[in-house]
Amino acid sequence: MTTDSVESSGRASFPGRSNRIRSLWLAALIAALVVLCAFSVAIGTREVVWSDIVAALGGQVDNIGQAAVTVRIPRTVLALLAGGALGLAGAIMQGVTRNPLADPGILGVNMGASLAVVVGVAWFNIASAQAYIWTAILGAGCSAVFVYTIGSLGRGGATPLKLALAGAATSVAFSSMVIAVVLPRNDIAGGIRSWQIGGVGGATFDRISHVLPFLVVGFAISLLSARKLNSLALGDELAAGLGERVAIARAIAAFGAILLCGATTAICGPIGFLGLVVPHLCRLLVGVDHRWLLPFSALGGASLLLAADIVGRIIARPAELDVGIVTALVGAPFFIWIVRRQRVREL
Repeated sequence: MTTDSVESSGRASFPGRSNRIRSLWLAALIAALVVLCAFSVAIGTREVVWSDIVAALGGQVDNIGQAAVTVRIPRTVLALLAGGALGLAGAIMQGVTRNPLADPGILGVNMGASLAVVVGVAWFNIASAQAYIWTAILGAGCSAVFVYTIGSLGRGGATPLKLALAGAATSVAFSSMVIAVVLPRNDIAGGIRSWQIGGVGGATFDRISHVLPFLVVGFAISLLSARKLNSLALGDELAAGLGERVAIARAIAAFGAILLCGATTAICGPIGFLGLVVPHLCRLLVGVDHRWLLPFSALGGASLLLAADIVGRIIARPAELDVGIVTALVGAPFFIWIVRRQRVREL
C-alpha cells in the first residue's frame, strides 16, 4: 500500500469494491445467518416440528420437542457470540501484526488462556464464572505479549513469519504444560479434556450472562479500532506521519481482541482456525478496508461456527462432534493453502 492510498483528509483510502456491492454482500450474509439460526434450533439428535419451535419461543414446554428447542436456543446464541468474537479477533490480530497467518490459535493466545484456566482450576481451585473469565483474559494477554516479544527479537523485528513460528512453538509448549498440570489430577481431568476440545454444548443463558459484558466491551473496542487499523496498514512510519500514535493504536486494538479471545475461551474452550479462515474469506468479499472487514468478520465468524455446530450434530448422530473438531478439519487445509499462497519464505 502506498501514499496513493491516503485521502486528502489524511485518512487511509481503500479503493476497489463499491459500497453498494458490499451492502449486497452484507444483506446476503445476514440472511444466511438467519437461516443458520433456524437450522440450529430445528436440527439435532431429535427432529422437531416448527409448531414446537414456535411454542418453545413463546415459553411453552409441554413435550420433548419443545424441551429440545429450549436447550438449543441458548446454544445457538452462544455459537453466534463465540463465532463473532473469534472471527473479529482474528481480523484484529491480522491487522495489528500485518500478518496473514495471524489467528488466536496460531499465535498461542487461546492456548495461553486455556493454560491459565487449567492452572487456576488445578492449583487455586477457582470455580466461579467470573474467576474463569478473568483468569482466561489474563492468560490470553500474557501469551500475546510473550509471543510478540519473542517474535520481535533479532534482525527485522516482528516479521509475520517469526510471529507465526513463535506462536506455534508457544501453543505446543502451553499444550504440553496443560497436559502436565492435568495428568496427576484425575478429579478434574475428564472435565478439562472435554472443555479443551472446544464446543458450545451445554450452553445456558445464565452462563452467557456472565461472559456477555466482556464480549460487549471487546466488540466495542475492536470495531472502534477500524480507522486506526487502516492507518497501521499503511506502515508505521506513514501512520505516524498521519498523526496516529502507532503503539497506542496497536495496543488498544490488541486489547479488544484479547478480551474477545479470553472470554470466549473461558466459556467454550479453545476453538482454533476460525480467526484465520473468516477474515481471509471476508477480504475476498469486501476488500481490506477494516471499516467493512471487521463487521463482516464478526458476522462471518458467527455464521461459520454456527454451521460447524450444525454439521457436528448431523454427521455423528446420535452423538455429535464438538465445533472445535469441525473447525480444525476445515481450518487445517485452509492454513496449508494460505501458507502456499503467501509463500511463507517471502513473508
